[in-house]
Amino acid sequence: MDQPIPYLDLAAQMRPLRKEIDAVIAKALDNCTFCLGPDVVQFEKDFAAYCDAKHALGFNSGTSALHVAMLLLNLKPGDEVITTPYTFVATSWAISYCGATPVYVDIDETTFNLDPKLVEKAITPRTKAILPVHLYGQPCDLDPLLEICRKHNLALVEDAAQAHGAKYKGKKIGTFGEISCFSFYPTKNVGACGEGGALVTNNDAFATRAKSLREHGSTVRYYHDEVGYNYRMEGIQGAVLGVKLKYLEKWNRERRHVAMRYHELLADTPLRLPAEGPYAESIYHLYTVRHPSRDDLKKHLEAHKIGSALHYPLPLHLQKCYASLGYKPGDFPIAEQAARECLVLPIYPELTDEQIQRVASTIKQFFNQ
Repeated sequence: MDQPIPYLDLAAQMRPLRKEIDAVIAKALDNCTFCLGPDVVQFEKDFAAYCDAKHALGFNSGTSALHVAMLLLNLKPGDEVITTPYTFVATSWAISYCGATPVYVDIDETTFNLDPKLVEKAITPRTKAILPVHLYGQPCDLDPLLEICRKHNLALVEDAAQAHGAKYKGKKIGTFGEISCFSFYPTKNVGACGEGGALVTNNDAFATRAKSLREHGSTVRYYHDEVGYNYRMEGIQGAVLGVKLKYLEKWNRERRHVAMRYHELLADTPLRLPAEGPYAESIYHLYTVRHPSRDDLKKHLEAHKIGSALHYPLPLHLQKCYASLGYKPGDFPIAEQAARECLVLPIYPELTDEQIQRVASTIKQFFNQ
């Protein structure tokens, strides 16, 4: 009998790393370095170098890093930030936490990312920043967005939560805007054993203030310069991420290999397959296909013990939490159609060719029945 193919197999990633991870966790426990500490400091240095950036600061989540990024822009109630309605809600939370307003713009039909051609129309005197998401590991088309920011004196902040190591025109994303934010949620291409995030910047003043904001608004213990937050990365997570970061490039290459195999095997199906922009090198955090019969296909895969997932079945502008913004169905038709049609197939470095072929043959069976 065929063994189940999980949507995500974190256990397969952990098995070969277990001794390394056990050793660094044991060291952190022996040294009692639980909040920040030397392992986090070393990881920050290593991740900054990986991103070709001057500063990387560890946070307790990607959401916290995004919140602080918005605070660094001094957002206040009444300010607006242009962003995408088709992503995880944390992107918009960061704006809302500052009392500012997310202003949505529809996505590009091919990349699922913010459509630069639509952004300028959404700018008002209240607009302070543009916050694109490198969704599914696919870089945004950054040059047009940067040109808009220069023209209108706006900040660009990259939400890189799903795009560790993705490249735009040959350069790793993360330093194109003033700030970028990453998530190390366990499912990410490099994930912690729990929550984690990072804020990356080349701006010294931003780095200094971000460090203070994550530690209760303090640069000297018990002296608080402004209202701050307990957003520190745990020492154990820094230790774990230090181990995993060494494997990220290898894992990204293997994810791209899985994606290319899916491209080959599914090319003759009715599915709409993911496509990289001409400027992009995706790290395929997710392999997202599209079809109007998405829900039936998902049930078919489940019946054959193959996992899959929906990212994201309801765009943010239609979520109950943002009803006060006044958006309605039909406002962003491309995002809404993607939400109805998108299905994420299993993709991780440990996926075998036999498993890839089984996923593909099961999908073909669905369309041929």
